[in-house]
Amino acid sequence: MCDDRPDGRRWVLLIARRNAAGRPQWTLPKGGIEDGETDEQAALREVREETGHGAVIDHLLGTIDYWFVWRPDQIRYHKFVHYYFMWWDGLAAGERDDEAEHVEWVPLDVALVRLAHRNERKLVEKARTDEAQSPQPPRHADVSADR
Repeated sequence: MCDDRPDGRRWVLLIARRNAAGRPQWTLPKGGIEDGETDEQAALREVREETGHGAVIDHLLGTIDYWFVWRPDQIRYHKFVHYYFMWWDGLAAGERDDEAEHVEWVPLDVALVRLAHRNERKLVEKARTDEAQSPQPPRHADVSADR
């Protein structure tokens, strides 16, 4: 999710969660699709659940696919994650679940350094240059207090 600030910089909302080894890592919000949801509905729900923030989808940014092994069962999965260029909806953050240990707005350049996965860094780089198809919603809250 992006927010173009009055200082002219694009900011990105990141979350930190523990990886399989127990180390914290910064990522983009993501999650699974629930029964009856579209990809877009799932993306909006996951952002709100993990960050407390609402978003407005502008366009599909890209799809990442990767393989991983679910250790408890030793089952190998092929996962596809659809990422959308989203604007922050401009409203104050609400309640969020405890999946993410931290939620933080950072300048896009900082996100490119902090993100743990190269494929997510590539998407954020694309968000720097992609032309939005709709204007950013008006600001009704101050995100500087959201750290």
